[in-house]
Amino acid sequence: MSGPAKRIRIAVAGLGIIAHTAHLPLLRRRGDLFEIVALADLSPSRLAETGHRYGVDPERRYADAARMVTDGGCDAVLLATSGSHGDLAELALRAGVPVLCEKPLAYTLAETARLTGLGTGGAALMVGYMKQYDPAVAEAARLLAELGGPERVHAVEVTVLHAGGDRQLRFANLPPAPADVPAEEVVRLSGAGARLLDAAVGADPGARTLYQILINSVSHDLSLLRLFTGAPATVEHVATWPLTPDGPVEPSVEISGRLPNGARYGIRWLNLPGYPAYRETVTLHHAHGSLELVFPSPYLLNAPTTLTVVDHHGGGERRAAYRSVTEAFEQELVAFHAMVTGGVPPLTGIAGGAADLRTSQQVVRRYGELTGAAIGGEAAG
Repeated sequence: MSGPAKRIRIAVAGLGIIAHTAHLPLLRRRGDLFEIVALADLSPSRLAETGHRYGVDPERRYADAARMVTDGGCDAVLLATSGSHGDLAELALRAGVPVLCEKPLAYTLAETARLTGLGTGGAALMVGYMKQYDPAVAEAARLLAELGGPERVHAVEVTVLHAGGDRQLRFANLPPAPADVPAEEVVRLSGAGARLLDAAVGADPGARTLYQILINSVSHDLSLLRLFTGAPATVEHVATWPLTPDGPVEPSVEISGRLPNGARYGIRWLNLPGYPAYRETVTLHHAHGSLELVFPSPYLLNAPTTLTVVDHHGGGERRAAYRSVTEAFEQELVAFHAMVTGGVPPLTGIAGGAADLRTSQQVVRRYGELTGAAIGGEAAG
């Protein structure tokens, strides 16, 4: 009989929305696997309140995430700060600390190149694509393998109805954004992010906005394409358009191209601030039917993703639904624990994170070709 799992000490950098709605509650829920031993955030009030709530000693609450990492005293670190995570991930890996990194892993391929080869056995960093660990996704992958694998896929269609954050988070009763983040830190981080965007895609405002949508949201769909079929082989069509002339700053986005096996993919990310609820649909069509995944808002813990299997039976159409209330974020944490304690490779590590950046830059480059926008940085190469 095997004994209890090793409990690992984890430090959390960034105490924003995703930390409060998902990571911290689930780390507490899985107290059999994790102990929260350190926190970092730029807001003193949020750091104090969260530290008190989760029982973290005041001396292990940091305004500087880098110092938290270098001070040690933990077995792993979770990076949920805003912007690129390249520098903090590199710092942790060089210190021998495994990393669970929220997307985006980085803004530039140069950052991911610096991470390559760091850590133990190449399995020291997991990118936080929780949808890859969703039980319905795992079941779809199993069924696809039974059908014959990626070669059987004829087309993949993705539609994201991106409701406004207020509609996605109304249930959570989150406190207002803290007003005590030092102004000089806001300026510093904004400048660092701007320089990385320049290095990634250049100065064109439309290209920068598109790139941020891709690496911050559409990257989840790119991760599912990699899991099911492999990363896109081509990016042939790219379009962006506003909701109305006075609509949201972020446009809607449409992308399509060819998959490695010659099949086609299409992604439509629709920015709909007033839409009633977030909804994401990923459908894999094959010669004999379809596998359709419908995801609810990622902030709703234990809300089931629905997998609908469509095939033929007795001369007609058969539909079967699969649902599980097992939380994808929790499954991701269990997989991260297995990576830290047993060296089990993650579904997405550094190479996968870099692949999604590369695809995103290909999208921006094609956007420039189609619109005449001046694309710079890595995306121009």
